[in-house]
Amino acid sequence: MKHLISLTALALVAACQTFPSDPVPAETTTVTIVETVEVPPPTPVEPTQGQQWLFGSAEARVAMVQDWNAIASYVEAKAASRPNASVVLAPGATAESADFLACGADQPLAAVFDADETLIWNLGSMAAFDRMSTGFDPKVWDQWEKTGAGKAVAIPGVKDAFDRIRAAGVEIIVNTNRNNANYAGTADTLKAAGLGEFAHEQTLFLRGDAPGGSGKDGRRYLISDNYCVIALAGDQLGDIADIFNDKTLTPPARKALTASASFDTLWGNGWFILPNPVYGPSIAGTMDEVFPAETYWEPAAKE
Repeated sequence: MKHLISLTALALVAACQTFPSDPVPAETTTVTIVETVEVPPPTPVEPTQGQQWLFGSAEARVAMVQDWNAIASYVEAKAASRPNASVVLAPGATAESADFLACGADQPLAAVFDADETLIWNLGSMAAFDRMSTGFDPKVWDQWEKTGAGKAVAIPGVKDAFDRIRAAGVEIIVNTNRNNANYAGTADTLKAAGLGEFAHEQTLFLRGDAPGGSGKDGRRYLISDNYCVIALAGDQLGDIADIFNDKTLTPPARKALTASASFDTLWGNGWFILPNPVYGPSIAGTMDEVFPAETYWEPAAKE
């Protein structure tokens, strides 16, 4: 902060003359005083532990490559055997009655994948949210959907898996909760990540393309009108079926639903979930829900 202080010195002239003298002009001196203020350095931005693991660790890379190898191997085997039933749950299906959509004899085969944190890591937007310290912002995310091409990267293992799946004659379809108004930006992002060309409402389906909002069952039914879906993969259970996103389910109940007799055999056998410790409905649970009472333990008191 700067303070301006004016110091005025008046020079008086003493004279013995008897005639009047001209007035002496005042002299003004300006002194500038600079006050130094300590400005703290900006707080360093650090990724969250979940981001460090998912986006930065060698362990995550290995896990992703393993998962995508397993997905590609499964799709290759199913394509060779030509199944007569889809892995898409039929409308009204429950854990007690797990009906699946039938496949027509002339329907081409398809594998359906989520996009974000399944096919691509959104490194550009994730880092921007961290730097802004705002958390998720839908307006910023909307901009990302439109302009993020080249700033998202293909997840390890995806490109090789896609080569194998396409070589097996299976169509790759993306079913994402990105906004359908931004379909061009999403297609550009997938292409820039090296995953190929995707056409809206043909091989690329987005929120708004069918009723149900963020629920994906409606879009899965649209896809199933034209394809026999032999594999579903994503980082959230809603990428498999909307039944898992029932908001009345507690984390333990949701976990139990995945373990029901009708569903448990499908994991790794048509249904695939990739790890995402960063966001989504899986990031939930109280101490009692995460750590059941029967597992309670504490060390002996120190002497």
